[in-house]
Amino acid sequence: MPLNPASADWIPWMPSPPLAPDEGYIDTAHLTRMTLGDELLQREVLTLFVRQSAELVARMSTFPADMAAIAHTLKGSARGIGAFSAAISAERLERATDRSAARAALSELKEAISETVRAIDEILARA
Repeated sequence: MPLNPASADWIPWMPSPPLAPDEGYIDTAHLTRMTLGDELLQREVLTLFVRQSAELVARMSTFPADMAAIAHTLKGSARGIGAFSAAISAERLERATDRSAARAALSELKEAISETVRAIDEILARA
């Protein structure tokens, strides 16, 4: 029986990234999928994330008017490398409705980024 392109049987199965990290602060299986297993690319995107996250967190520490947009950018970058804890924290900051909530979310994000950077340093040291 031929497959109907309009049916769900036609769509090849593909794993989805987890909603929460599977293995610490970097889901290396997700990172490998996103970089097609290219170890040099993995090193490059991890190094870029360390630099970008430091810059973005520093900017957000001044509570700029575009803080939600900056948090959104960081959330996307974190998801891209499999740093789901950092992405969840960035999303909380992105959704903060007042300065008190933003201050608490920023503190949580700083901790998540710190742990993520520590995990990245360990990954880069192994390679």
